[in-house]
Amino acid sequence: MVDSNIKDRVLYEDNHIIIVNKCIGEIVQADKTCDETLDDILKQYIKIRDNKPGNVFIGVVHRIDRPVSGLVIFAKTSKALSRLNNMFRDGKIHKTYYAIIKNKPKVEEATLVNNLFRNKNINKSFVSGKPANNTKEAKLHYKLICRSDTYFLLEIELMTGRHHQIRCQLAAIGSPIKGDLKYGYPRSNANGGISLHARKIAFIHPVSNNQIEITAPFPENDLWNRFEIQNNLIH
Repeated sequence: MVDSNIKDRVLYEDNHIIIVNKCIGEIVQADKTCDETLDDILKQYIKIRDNKPGNVFIGVVHRIDRPVSGLVIFAKTSKALSRLNNMFRDGKIHKTYYAIIKNKPKVEEATLVNNLFRNKNINKSFVSGKPANNTKEAKLHYKLICRSDTYFLLEIELMTGRHHQIRCQLAAIGSPIKGDLKYGYPRSNANGGISLHARKIAFIHPVSNNQIEITAPFPENDLWNRFEIQNNLIH
């Protein structure tokens, strides 16, 4: 059965790529839970929509965490998959996230550079004091762009793509993301997700060479809506 709202969540599509606004709780690709995946939902959607008799190719280019919402790029051809993989590796795909936090950072705008260690047994990353064989450099730039009575909204430019990078690095400066129990926020969100949204993505199309810039609508809840309206973030 195809997700009834998947059509509305496809924000860009051509012969080579498809970009989707992922919901909180969805998984991009199969994991140990065996839950339905976003790539399988897309395969079934395209198969039915286009009346395809055979299998549909959908290549997973990158992932965002299950409790995170926002933009995910998929490849529809092997050529696009190979080229997009290279673009991600070379930092040629620019990703902007928005995060809601309760603890204001000491510095309102900064670049964070850390060495991260991933513990696969507990599916969590940690900041390491120095580089080591089991660490990877993680880099992001954040800027505080607005605030409410209780919370702050950060815009984050992701410069590397490490496991739980934004969640780990913000927690390390004392500003865990709202709802993120794994990284130290004291309470969960009602929807089971965290207040981190993959908002924008920009890159040169791997086949057509056209400039692609896509913005994902925020999740539908009062806090995101308040920030969006009060601070003119609607695009």
